[in-house]
Amino acid sequence: MTVNECHPNHIAHKVPVGISACLLGDNVRFNGGHSRSLYCLGPLAEYFEYHKFCPEMAAGFGTPRPTMRLEGDPDQPRLVFSNSTDVEITEQLTSANERYLDNMPELDGYIVMKNSPSCGLERIKVYQENGHPHMRRVKGLFTQALEERFPLLPIEEDGRLNDPLLRENFLLRVFAHHEFRHTVLNALSMKNLIDFHSRYKYVVMAHSQPAYKSIGRLLSGQEKMPIADLTEEYFRQFMQALAKPAKRKNHCNVLMHLVGYLKKEVDSHIRQDILNVVEQYRRGEVNLTTPTTLLYHYLKLYGSEYVKEQRYFAPYPQALGIRNTV
Repeated sequence: MTVNECHPNHIAHKVPVGISACLLGDNVRFNGGHSRSLYCLGPLAEYFEYHKFCPEMAAGFGTPRPTMRLEGDPDQPRLVFSNSTDVEITEQLTSANERYLDNMPELDGYIVMKNSPSCGLERIKVYQENGHPHMRRVKGLFTQALEERFPLLPIEEDGRLNDPLLRENFLLRVFAHHEFRHTVLNALSMKNLIDFHSRYKYVVMAHSQPAYKSIGRLLSGQEKMPIADLTEEYFRQFMQALAKPAKRKNHCNVLMHLVGYLKKEVDSHIRQDILNVVEQYRRGEVNLTTPTTLLYHYLKLYGSEYVKEQRYFAPYPQALGIRNTV
C-alpha cells in the first residue's frame, strides 16, 4: 500500500471542521449580508464537512443589527454596540459561546471570520474611552474562548488562507489532527501511537528539530507513564511543533535525509540530480512539490515500506495543489 492509498484523506468520510456561518454564505452579518468564501466553498468543501456557527446569532442579537466593537482593557475587553456604548453585551455573547463549546462536536479544525469582534483570530481593535484604539490588538471573544477550551485545535482566519504558507500549515495540521484522532485516540495503544509517529517523523523534523528530539525521548520508554498520559503529552508536543509553517532550510534537511534511503539502490549520479533539485528549492527557484515528487518517484521504486509510508510525502490531498505554492 502506498502513502497516498493509506492516507485517511482517501477514505469515504470528510473531515469535520467548524466555520463561521457567514463564510458559507449565511446572511448573518450585522448588515444582513454574508462574507461567502469561495475557497472554503470550493476546493476545501471537497474534503471538509462544515459545522457552522455564528456567535452573534446564537446570542440572540439578530440581523441586521448595529455594529459591535470591543472597549476597555485589552486583557478583559467589553463588547458593546457602536451606537450605544453604555450598554454592555459581553455576557450575552460569552454565555452563548459557552453553551456552544459545551456541546461542540469533535472537530479537526476551525475557520473563523477576520476583523470580527467575536470571531477574529488577530488584530481586533479594543477602543479606549477617547475613541482611539489601544496599540495592542486582541482575538475576538469567541475565538479566544475556542482557543482556551481546545488549545490544540487548528484555527485559521479566512483572510489568512490566502497566504500560501499559512494555508499549507493549516491544512497540514487539520489532516494530522484528524488522523491522530482516528488512528490513535479512538484505539489507544502504544503500537498505534508509535505507528502514527513513525509516519509523521519527518513532518515533525521539518517543523522543529528540538521537538523532534523531545518527542523521540518521550517515546523511548525512559519516562514511565500511563498510556493515556503519554498520548496526551505526545499530542501536545506534536501539535505545538506543527503550529508554525516549516522553514525552507528545514525541508531541505529532511529531503537530504530521505535521499539517504536510496544510497544502496540508486546510482550516485541520480542521487546527485535529486540533491541538485533540492538545492534549487532551497534557492527558491522551484516549489516544494518538485523535489518531493522526484524523490518519491525513486523511493516508490527502490525504498523500504517504512519510507514509502512517510506522511511527509502526502500530508493532505494532493488534488488541492498546496505544494505547488510553497
